[in-house]
Parts: sequence; structure tokens; C-alpha cells
Amino acid sequence: MKTQNNQITLSAFWSMFLRLILLLSVSLIPQPTSNFVSALGNETDRIALLKFKESISDDPNGVLRSWNDSLHFCNWHGISCGKRHQRITSLDLEGRNLRGTVSPYVGNLTFLRLLNLMNNSFFGQIPTQIGRLFRLQHLILSYNVFEGNIPVNLSHCLELEVMVIGTNRLTGVIPLELGSLAKLELLNLESNDLEGGIPSSFGNMSSLERLYLPKNNLAGTIPDELRRLKRLSVFAIGPNNFSGTIPLFLYNMSSLTNISITDNRFEGTLPPNIGLTLPNLQEILIGGNEFSGIIPESISNASQLQLIDLSDNNFSGQVPGSFGNLPDVRILSLGSNNLGSYAANSLDFIASLTNCSQLEVLALSNNRFGGVLPNSVANFSTQMARIYLGGNQISGKIPPAFENVINLMVLAMEGNLLTGSIPDSLGKLKNLQLLSLDGNALSGKIPTSIGNLTNVFSLSLSLNKLEGSIPRSIAE
Repeated sequence: MKTQNNQITLSAFWSMFLRLILLLSVSLIPQPTSNFVSALGNETDRIALLKFKESISDDPNGVLRSWNDSLHFCNWHGISCGKRHQRITSLDLEGRNLRGTVSPYVGNLTFLRLLNLMNNSFFGQIPTQIGRLFRLQHLILSYNVFEGNIPVNLSHCLELEVMVIGTNRLTGVIPLELGSLAKLELLNLESNDLEGGIPSSFGNMSSLERLYLPKNNLAGTIPDELRRLKRLSVFAIGPNNFSGTIPLFLYNMSSLTNISITDNRFEGTLPPNIGLTLPNLQEILIGGNEFSGIIPESISNASQLQLIDLSDNNFSGQVPGSFGNLPDVRILSLGSNNLGSYAANSLDFIASLTNCSQLEVLALSNNRFGGVLPNSVANFSTQMARIYLGGNQISGKIPPAFENVINLMVLAMEGNLLTGSIPDSLGKLKNLQLLSLDGNALSGKIPTSIGNLTNVFSLSLSLNKLEGSIPRSIAE
């Protein structure tokens, strides 16, 4: 028994001795320093960039010529590094005429905060490895020819503030997982071939300020969950195939500055108090839908409005005179509706528009306007460049006072009931490029002054009661 106890004691001694040796051995192994770790990371970054360069098939401007070992990679063209670790924080090659694919090695640039490849000819799929860039804040890949689906794991880039991947050839649906990007402020997916609808998960993007989805094949209705986007200022979803009515919460988002839902299949009426609930509105673009009813007077309460497009709908009634209270409006497009009711006073609102000192485009074609064109057109802003009045029942004479609108480039009044002669004063509009007066009841001779319009490329005078020959000043 004594011998056995001695063996146990000896065994325990050697076990303790071996553990001590192992501990001493570990303590003698050199531990990696932060510089050593950084050096490993630097080499990973350098290799990732060289792999990126290998995937470029065409570099006509020699942009990547500096990407060689004669320079530290932090000095390569389009590269920025952090000062502390000398790790790549920015890869910016916007507009460099590069053609090729994006190497999956880009996912190894783990300190990357900006990836900007906009306006090149990158093709193939967006690498899923970008989802490993957990520090990424700006992803800008627009104006390329990327195809395939939007990678679902882009939702892993939780620091993203800007995602701009529009104007490509992306297909499939918008991943609902993108709703987890709570820091995203700008999302631009326009001009692709995306299908499906707007994911309801977008309501979780609590920081979202600007949403651009036009020119896709999206359909469905506007999700009610978007009411949670308290910071939304730009809502642009047209053209697409959306339908239904506009949810009331959208008309109550006082943060909105731009609404663009053109060329969809939305229907319904505009709320009477729209200008009061959307006081910061600068653009309202709802043309090419199926809206009906009257145009609310309150729209002028959105006093910052610059662009108004209500064309190609079913609006009826009179045009509010309150449009004249919009000092910054540049474009007023009301064409192809049922406005005016052919009433003799249906053009009275034009007098109020002379207060709009920035007005450049007035589009009233293809409505039901009747009566005489008021002489107040003489008081239009000198900024006025395009006037479209065709396809109505406007009667009376063409006001000679148009000569005061000295920067006019387009005057289109075809398909009306205009009578009398063509004013000689129109020849003073030196900047005129299009004059369309066909399909009226104009009489008399074509004034020789029309020949002074040397910038005109389209002159339409047919289907009138004009007489005489074409003046030599025009024929030459």
C-alpha cells in the first residue's frame, strides 16, 4: 500500500511539473502586436485590390496604372486609407470608364466605408461578399450594367446610410431584409427591371429620408407601414405599375418635399387641404394616372412649390387662381385633363400667373378651355420659355402682346378656334424654335416677319384659312 501511495504522489508531481513547463513555454511564445495584426490586414487589403484590378477587362484611361508595388496602395488612384491603421476606407472610381466585373475579394476590405463605382461599365452580379463590409456607410453602384438579384445579405451592412444602385439591369424582387437597415437615409433603386411591390419592412427604416424606385416593373399598393417613416422627404415611385388610392398618411407627411408618382394607375381625388398638410412641398408630380375631381385651392399654401405636374388625369372644373400665389413655380403642367368646361371665363386664371416670376413652362393642352386668350399674357415672366395651349376651344385673336415674352422658345396653339390674322409681332420672338398654329380659323397672309425667326425648326400653319403665297423670307 505504501508503494502504491508513493506512485500516486510521484505521478501527481510529474503532472504538475509538465503543466508548469507548458505554462512557461506559452509565456515564451511571442504574442502578436497590434502592428503585426495591422500588417496582416494591410496585406489582405493589398491583395484584395490586386484581385479587383484583375477583374477589370478595360481601363482605357489607365486609371489603375498606379496600382503596382512602386507605390503604397494607400497612394493608388481612387484609394483612401485611415491614418491610424493604414487600412482602406474608401474605394472611389466614379466615372473612370472602367469595364469588368467586381471581384468578390472586395469583401475582404473590412474597413471600407465608401464603395463608389458609379458611371462605369461594370457588369455581372453584385458580389454577395459586399455583405461582409460591416463598416460600409455608402454603397454607390448606379449607372453600370449589373444584373441578377439584389443580394439579400446587403442587409448585413448595418452602418449603411446611402445605397444607390439604380440604372442597372437588376431583376427579381426587392429583398424585404433591406428593412433592417435602420441607419439608411437614401435608397435609390430606380431604372432597373425589379418586380413585386414595396416591402412592408421598409417601414422599419426609421432614418429613411429619400426613396427612389421609378422606372421598374413594380406593382401593388403603397404599404401602410410606410406611415412610420417620419423623416421621409422624397417619395419617388413612378413610372411603375402601382395602383389603388394614395393612403391618407402620405398626404399628412409634413416632412415631404417631393412626391413623384407619375405614370402609374393611381386613382381617387386630392384632399381639399393638401397644401396645408404638405406645407414643405416643392414638387408634386402625379401625371399619367387616373386622378379625378377638382384641383384644390389649398395647393397654393405649399408656397415653396416649384414643379407641378397634374397632366394626363381626369381632373375637371376650373383651374384655381391661387396658383398665382406660388412665387417659385417653374413648371405648371395641366395638359390632357377635363379642365375648363368650355366656359368663356375658363382662362381667367392666366392673369394670376403673371405674378409667378420664375414660370418657365405652362402646359394646358388637350383640355376643355374656352373663351378668349387674355391680353395679360404680355405680363408673363421673361423666364417663360414654353407655352402649350393646343387641343382646346380657345377663340378670338392671337394677342400681339406675345412679343413681350421675349425668351419664348415654344408657342403651341394648334387645334383651337382662333381667328383673325397672324400677328406681325410674333416675328420679334428671336428665340422661338417651334410655332404651331395649325387647325384653327386664321385668315389673311403669312406675315413676312415670320422669316426673322431664324431659330425655328418647326413651323405649322396648315388647316387654316390663310391666303397668298409663302413669303420669300420663309422659303429661303
